[in-house]
Amino acid sequence: MPRVAPTLTDMSITDSTVVGGPTLAQERRIVTAIPGPRSQELLARKASAVAAGVAHTVPIEAVAAGGGVVVDADGNSLIDLGSGIAVTSVGNAHPGVVAAVQDAVAQMTHTCFMISPYDSYVSVAEALNRLAPGDHAKKSALFNSGAEAVENAIKIARKFTGCPAVVAFDHAYHGRTNLTMALTAKAMPYKSGFGPFASEVYRVPASYPFRDELSGADAAAKAISIIEKQIGADSLAAVIIEPIQGEGGFIVPADGFLPAIVDWCRANGVVFIADEVQTGFARTGAMFASEIFGIVPDLITTAKGIAGGMPLAAVTGRAEIMDATHGGGLGGTYGGNPVACAAALAAIDAFEHEGLIERAQQLGAILSGRLRELQASDPRIGDVRGHGAMIAAEFVDPVTKAPDAALTAAVAKAAIAQGVIVLTCGTYGNVIRFLPPLSIPDHLLTEGLDVVAAALAAA
Repeated sequence: MPRVAPTLTDMSITDSTVVGGPTLAQERRIVTAIPGPRSQELLARKASAVAAGVAHTVPIEAVAAGGGVVVDADGNSLIDLGSGIAVTSVGNAHPGVVAAVQDAVAQMTHTCFMISPYDSYVSVAEALNRLAPGDHAKKSALFNSGAEAVENAIKIARKFTGCPAVVAFDHAYHGRTNLTMALTAKAMPYKSGFGPFASEVYRVPASYPFRDELSGADAAAKAISIIEKQIGADSLAAVIIEPIQGEGGFIVPADGFLPAIVDWCRANGVVFIADEVQTGFARTGAMFASEIFGIVPDLITTAKGIAGGMPLAAVTGRAEIMDATHGGGLGGTYGGNPVACAAALAAIDAFEHEGLIERAQQLGAILSGRLRELQASDPRIGDVRGHGAMIAAEFVDPVTKAPDAALTAAVAKAAIAQGVIVLTCGTYGNVIRFLPPLSIPDHLLTEGLDVVAAALAAA
């Protein structure tokens, strides 16, 4: 029989309550080597029971999380600079989310909105329609995951326009389903061996200022020229892009790039889809990253931070586009589950009323300031970029500027061994991304960056 994980009392974790999480000491604490013996037991069971394709980054058995820490079964307390890949933005086990989930699950776990509608689904849709960029009439549909939201956004755009083709960009990441793998740029580990993929998906260059050295206008002109010559607006349903490309390396486009793409789409009757699965809900220091670039998408996809850790996703967009699909064309058994919707309403309330947008801006200033200090004395940090609590450092050969994936992996591994959770990303595998929960206290963020700096110095 599987052993029972230790309780918080077992681990003697007591300290002041953290806003945005359970009562956990907000400290980095290394009790054993990582992984410790209890975590090793779980990892051995995982190797026997879980498919090899489901990998992991941090070799621990997580048993609790909150504020800015994740606690493992051995009593180690790790500084969390990953937020479960930008999911626990309001803080892990945020009290409002926990209470909302507890109330909802006691009332009902499921009815299927397509059979018997309920208030929380409609309330989430109303909130998203109100919050999404633009003052036009909007409607929403709820799903389970970011990839599912992207798939449905493409379906909606194709139905509205009557056209089949879709344009995605270099360095894009949109998911792991068949259609979203076609949209995703990077082969390993997301696409290799899984084809053939969905047809009528075309790729054009994105704006990558550190590497292409183009202005936003020039990068947009290059992309638009390829679209017009190789695809043609008459057959194009949608252009989809992450306002800040996430898995591709937290690439921030040059000023003017996104507005120019949006303007071209408007002029040619093409639906512009902003994939804000990772950038949405205060992560970038704005409710949505589209606001930073002054663009109004036709459709916007959201997930990750939307529900404080519960599985939920959405497509929100212009009412006339959203309504183009016939009845029954959108939906799914679990889409907009009532428990997940209750969590989303609590999370959205926190984003709006707990100063989390401003907090993301504060965290971004700390992150970018410290990383640029390191960059000034270490040419292996080729670029520091991002907005809000979504900041990245790109590691390169100091002479050639070639991507240095080996250095990146070494720094991340060393930081994790010292109790700091960091995640890598990038088309070339040479970027460390920083995605702390917005509930993290300043002293933990600063200590986490100290550990990363020491790991880089020792690499």
